[in-house]
Amino acid sequence: MTDAAREQPHRALARHSGVSHNPLEQPVDIMTDGPVLVLSGDLDVRSTMQVRTAVRELLGSYDEVAIDLSGVGSADVTALRVLAAATLQAIRDGNHLTLRRPSPAVRRMLHMSHLARIVEVEPPAAGVG
Repeated sequence: MTDAAREQPHRALARHSGVSHNPLEQPVDIMTDGPVLVLSGDLDVRSTMQVRTAVRELLGSYDEVAIDLSGVGSADVTALRVLAAATLQAIRDGNHLTLRRPSPAVRRMLHMSHLARIVEVEPPAAGVG
């Protein structure tokens, strides 16, 4: 993260366009903060279409996009494949997609599924375990 990004005052997150949050239908909440897509809840097959759309829209507006996974408790392989496909598409389009702060469970699933070889995970900040 650049010094300028760290110094920016914290903005309120905005619900991603057209996404309502009903945990029974869509177990993940999708918010945006500029070029950052903030996901929280359970990232699984039920939310893949909405996540795919949100990532595509951000990559259409920004060259560098981060997906903050700090609020995601669990993720299934289908949803992680969507993030891997988005990473590959971003590279083909000359953009950059980074995953930020995945939980230990999400990191484990990325490694077990071998998708950790495809996605870029931002290293934890110094002093953060």
